[in-house]
Amino acid sequence: MTVTEETAPVSHYERIGGAAAVKAAVELFYDRVLADPELAGYFAEVDMAGQRRHLALMLAVVLGGPNEYTGRDLASAHQPLNIPVAHYVKVGEHLTATLTQLGVPGDIIVDVQAVLAQVQDQVVAGGDQAGA
Repeated sequence: MTVTEETAPVSHYERIGGAAAVKAAVELFYDRVLADPELAGYFAEVDMAGQRRHLALMLAVVLGGPNEYTGRDLASAHQPLNIPVAHYVKVGEHLTATLTQLGVPGDIIVDVQAVLAQVQDQVVAGGDQAGA
């Protein structure tokens, strides 16, 4: 038997369907967040087309897809907003619910939740900006 081609491991990004799936997740996620009265105010003055584009690029990276994100780092984008932990948790819950609704496999959701835990201090008010 001859191996003619090695099979590269499939990324989470590829497993869920690539750019189209990420875009669908971002659209549904922001529909949820903007419908949440506790969170909608954060986006009142935000260019949502640009915001959706940034999140799609960032989520692609988290899922092992292409790294084309060139925006601000998490801390500089979020620290001025004084986001409390409770709101960060709600956003994570909306993301988890979105991924679940779209049929994303549980192991991928667990990995996304792990990333959310790792970056929490860069996003919440008074978070540690040392690693940003």
